[in-house]
Amino acid sequence: MKPLRWVGLLGLAAVVLLAVLGGVRGRTAPASLRLELSEPRIPANGFSSVLLRVEATNGKILPLSKLKLDVIEGARRARIESVTAAGGGAAAVLRAGVLPGPVVIEASAEGFTPTRVQLETVLEASDRYGDGTPDFLRLEEADREAFRRWFTFLAEMPFVQPPERVPAEVNDCGALLRFAYREALREHTSLRANELLLEGTPPGPSVQKYQYPYTPLGANLFRVQPGRFRADDTAGGAFAQFADAETLRQLNAHFVSRDLSQARPGDLLFYRQLSQDLPYHAMVFLGRSHLEEGGEQYIVYHTGPLGKEKGEIRRPSVKELMNHPSPRWRPLPGNRNFLGVYRWNILREAD
Repeated sequence: MKPLRWVGLLGLAAVVLLAVLGGVRGRTAPASLRLELSEPRIPANGFSSVLLRVEATNGKILPLSKLKLDVIEGARRARIESVTAAGGGAAAVLRAGVLPGPVVIEASAEGFTPTRVQLETVLEASDRYGDGTPDFLRLEEADREAFRRWFTFLAEMPFVQPPERVPAEVNDCGALLRFAYREALREHTSLRANELLLEGTPPGPSVQKYQYPYTPLGANLFRVQPGRFRADDTAGGAFAQFADAETLRQLNAHFVSRDLSQARPGDLLFYRQLSQDLPYHAMVFLGRSHLEEGGEQYIVYHTGPLGKEKGEIRRPSVKELMNHPSPRWRPLPGNRNFLGVYRWNILREAD
């Protein structure tokens, strides 16, 4: 065979081989995913959302059953609320939490190279009522009911627990409020229930908007300095883990009425008794008991120290309190010692 013919055959073989290899690479190399956010930054207010579109760069249909979306950084700053088919790809709704910062979402699917995109959640520093409580802490209707249910349960439970099982921090009326408030905002797990030595839990979910302590305020839940909320309050000493009964009334709750019939479960009753060492006193309106059947409505409170004794938790019925032997403890409009019914600012609704 002539040398030129051999050269031609070798060249043809090389071309065929390259074509085959190219075809193999084309079949085995994974396509990539394209991720596109409708907005790169959203307020960290617990309800704002952004749309994430996912599609294949090669134009092929991306089966929803094969798609996997994960928040791999900032899981408490935003969550994937829903994923639906959209055209040949998918559309995911991302809901903001209340913590500001970066959120990284990764999309992956069989046959595609994983791809990431970053969203930024921005501190929401609004205070619509000017009461010092940031709007990111305020709860919407479903969460308000969840909070009321857990707050009243946690305030009532120490009444039936043996003294040795009552949290040591609960030693006066303000401490009972702080304990129940903080714990009502946690994520309620069986582990936490065991830590608190709880005997059962109320039905229903935890607060969904956020869980203590995962907010811009961290563990500092209670307002202790007057004024509207500002962005620098998150680190400026305006909030603390401790607040006494009067500070809870003035800076963390708002007046509802001097008529007890206007109280809702979880509302607070405040008194001022000038003859006592601790003049301001607080009680929790429970409504119906979580622990007993029947239609009776109750109040629960901690007495605070009684002389040299530690004091105790009491749970009179509304009827009993209305007829208290000492008129200064009766929650009646004509009682000057009774300051009225108050409601937590996080439960505040438009007038």
